[in-house]
Amino acid sequence: MTEDQPRLIVEDLAKSFGGVLALSGVSLQAHPRKILSIIGPNGAGKTTLINGISGVFTPDRGKVTLDGRPISGLAPHKVARAGVARTFQNVALFGGMTVLENLMLGRNSKMRASVLSCGLFWGRAQREEISHRRQVEKFIDFLGISDIRKQPAGSLPLGLQKRVELGRALVAEPKVLLLDEPMGGMNLEEKESMARYILDVIETTDTAVVLIEHDMGVVMDISDQVIVLDQGVKIAEGTPQEVRANPTVIEAYLGQTHAA
Repeated sequence: MTEDQPRLIVEDLAKSFGGVLALSGVSLQAHPRKILSIIGPNGAGKTTLINGISGVFTPDRGKVTLDGRPISGLAPHKVARAGVARTFQNVALFGGMTVLENLMLGRNSKMRASVLSCGLFWGRAQREEISHRRQVEKFIDFLGISDIRKQPAGSLPLGLQKRVELGRALVAEPKVLLLDEPMGGMNLEEKESMARYILDVIETTDTAVVLIEHDMGVVMDISDQVIVLDQGVKIAEGTPQEVRANPTVIEAYLGQTHAA
């Protein structure tokens, strides 16, 4: 697949909750080795859009395709197996498990051994365990978290937890990586590190990244394309430079940020 061919296509996605229209006909395309950022005020529908792509709910209208295959309406585990991985706005690690164990869970969509062989840990299950562990160790090195690999995830500061959650998504080797505010609550140094890891992902793989982020400095620095949502409606789309200069965006979002 070339960078010109979209990996993920969302067409006319709409969703209501109890009469409240959360998304109204939103469309987008995400390309390999590119970062598509989605911005907008709180309540604009950003996380709802990510949830619709990842299978948390079935859209009322619209279609999601991955490499030409429809995935809208599939259960989250089937969407994950198709090649979509995500992080969450609120960290969703298993706090009592180690960093290594959390990352091993991220390989679940790649595992093919039967329940019986997994329970007895022999044959194919044992070979898979060794293979998956090897892949996980690569990402532990990539993210620079070797020294905390055996620590309980819940004991780590937020910045490291966010990095571990990114790792758990990456070990699935996704075609599309959905990042829901991966830098929320971080200090400047932690944000710079996270931005570097995200850039490294698109430089070393053909993953398409869809990023939700409130830090406009980060968005404008690392994005290839930016989509702006407001009250569930897409009000702008373009390069960071085009979006920054859009009067509608300034009024709906960026202006509020600068005035704060």
